[in-house]
Amino acid sequence: MSKLFYTTTTVLTKIMGRWVFVLFAWFVATGYFLFFPDRVNNSVQLYRALYPHRSRLFHLWCAWRQFHNFTDVVLDRFVLQESDDITFIDSGWEHLEQTLAGGRGAILLMSHMGNWEVGAHLLKRKLKGVRLLLYMGAKQKEQIERIQKQSLVQNDIRIVAVDENGGSPLDIVEGIRFVQAGGVVSLSADLVWKKAQRTVPVKFLGHEIVLPQAPHVLALVSNAPIFIFFAFRTGKNQYQFSMSRPGFIAPVSRAQRDEAIGQSAQRYADALEAALRSYPLQWYHFEPFLTAGSKPTRQSFGVEQTGKKM
Repeated sequence: MSKLFYTTTTVLTKIMGRWVFVLFAWFVATGYFLFFPDRVNNSVQLYRALYPHRSRLFHLWCAWRQFHNFTDVVLDRFVLQESDDITFIDSGWEHLEQTLAGGRGAILLMSHMGNWEVGAHLLKRKLKGVRLLLYMGAKQKEQIERIQKQSLVQNDIRIVAVDENGGSPLDIVEGIRFVQAGGVVSLSADLVWKKAQRTVPVKFLGHEIVLPQAPHVLALVSNAPIFIFFAFRTGKNQYQFSMSRPGFIAPVSRAQRDEAIGQSAQRYADALEAALRSYPLQWYHFEPFLTAGSKPTRQSFGVEQTGKKM
């Protein structure tokens, strides 16, 4: 989606109403579903692991709904920039508030589920005066993402853009200093950008996969608590936010370091799997997740718990 197309659509939406955005987005989502089979296969693979006893047609239907639900994410980004119509209910905020009230910073783990950008904006609204730094990938060809980053900066949210080569060690140093000064550092914990990136193995949906190591190393080095955060859409302009209790990677010997990081990563993977089972159609991780090299480690539960009727 080009910047010109996005800008034209938003202008028409302001003039004629949000139905224009919804209509255009439906055709875009349908085009991606029909003409990007690799992405569809990534989604089908995930839903096959989530619902192992259902048919391939059901898995394709889930992928279809997933692609079209993603248009809600884009629409809500637009709504958020134009008005304050979005409302939310929350749970677990008191844990983060208590940490910040004590003058301590925190690590906030987000994911490619729900709508992280709405979550970041409303986090600033909820926690008055909080200093928030976001680590984000810098994809040079994604013009729309640059527009979205600009809207975050305008909301006084600090952005550190890290390219696919892993960025500079100074980026991590900046995050450590920020959280040690009492700020909140937020980053995605479910996306591995490149093969050379440091990772940690975890169990997820009956498979052994790898997750990035960096978020947990950041918590270890800064001695800051980790919170797991999700923002799910529950209806038109309505969201459900959840914040976990703080998790700590206590100072350990170098020999125990990898084990402590692995336990922290598995805690996040367990929370991610539970969230997926509750909101399966709000999974927006379109890259390979259950990689070709992963191996089944246990039977999937096969429990079809959904936040919405399917």
